[in-house]
Amino acid sequence: MVDIRRRSGKKGTTYQVRIPSKSTSSGYTYETFRTLKEAREFIEGGKARARHRDLDTSIHTVPQAVTRWLEICEKEGTDGNEPVTKYTLQSYEYFSELMNAYDWRKPLQDLASPDIVEFRSWLLNNSPSRYVARKTLAYFHTVLNEMALRGHIASNVAAGVSIRSESRYDTPISIPTPSEIRDLLSAADELANSKNKLLARTWQRYRPMLYLAVDSGMRPQEYLALSHSAIHHNGVKVDRAIEGGSQKISVTKTPAGRRFIEVSPYTLDIVRHYAENHSVPNDHDLVFPTANGKWQCPRNWRRRGFNEVCIQAGLVEKVKVGSKTVDRPKYRPYDLRHFYASMLFAKKINIKKIQVLMGHTNITTTLNVYGHLIDGLHGGLEDSGILGQIGLNSCGKSVANPL
Repeated sequence: MVDIRRRSGKKGTTYQVRIPSKSTSSGYTYETFRTLKEAREFIEGGKARARHRDLDTSIHTVPQAVTRWLEICEKEGTDGNEPVTKYTLQSYEYFSELMNAYDWRKPLQDLASPDIVEFRSWLLNNSPSRYVARKTLAYFHTVLNEMALRGHIASNVAAGVSIRSESRYDTPISIPTPSEIRDLLSAADELANSKNKLLARTWQRYRPMLYLAVDSGMRPQEYLALSHSAIHHNGVKVDRAIEGGSQKISVTKTPAGRRFIEVSPYTLDIVRHYAENHSVPNDHDLVFPTANGKWQCPRNWRRRGFNEVCIQAGLVEKVKVGSKTVDRPKYRPYDLRHFYASMLFAKKINIKKIQVLMGHTNITTTLNVYGHLIDGLHGGLEDSGILGQIGLNSCGKSVANPL
């Protein structure tokens, strides 16, 4: 693996590039530069690679390198670490999909720093979020590090190319408008009443989930884990959630997550009707289980349900993917939670009450995320639920029996 070492001597500070070589007794050759910049340019420009001809080119494409990295993570552990858990491996596989989705036009051994910069730009424009882009690039660094350690490439040419870690509160949150929420729920009504029986049966379950998400501000992993016993006459009790990776159902992430939320009678009707008449019997007391009685995966709900209803409602935006322009859903399921919070502020609910309803451990979190919405904090919850505040009129059939 090519690396840079700082050296201090009579001539001052220099920077030494160490290059693996089988032609010397030490196993390395060296190049010395006056500045760190020159040393990096030597590596990133491919000159160090040209000097190093003993590479193992059995892995010569990025997808091959990514596949090999995943195997190492699972069976050996990278750079002397323990093998990763099954859940961590699944997370790595998700980010690997993004690495492989990029059009790598050069062999692995020919990659240079500008190629990684182009990959970074693609990630920032095509990833679901800046966070995902940053994590993908960080894991790509580990792929190249492992390939360099094993002699497939001369050095990690991604060194120095990164996406700055920012607080999640630095980026303004995306909040649907009341009009957009009305369109979203109306689209769900239409899908649940579709003449296509398969589509209607699918939305028989997704519709009450969507209504509950809007009317309660629950996190997706919370309403997907909703139990029959958590449904009360005037709201729902949040006391459990699906853990990261969808491996199991557990208690809420923090004690503050355990809370009671009042919701509209309209929403309770839909949820209760589904729970009593259509919910599949299961061992977990789930209201919204899959056909085999397991809990739903939040990622599947987003892809198969939420994204589809956004498209049906026309809530899309144009994005560039390669040479094509495609429609992408304008919002994520989590943005319904932001909408709920915005309605609480619009109703001038006390900030401490909002903290409790959102399940935030610290009021600082509430203020960091939603402080810009504050417009007077006095008043009370005059009627239960949120839907009444947006003037919703059902465009489907009976609330209790949508099909």
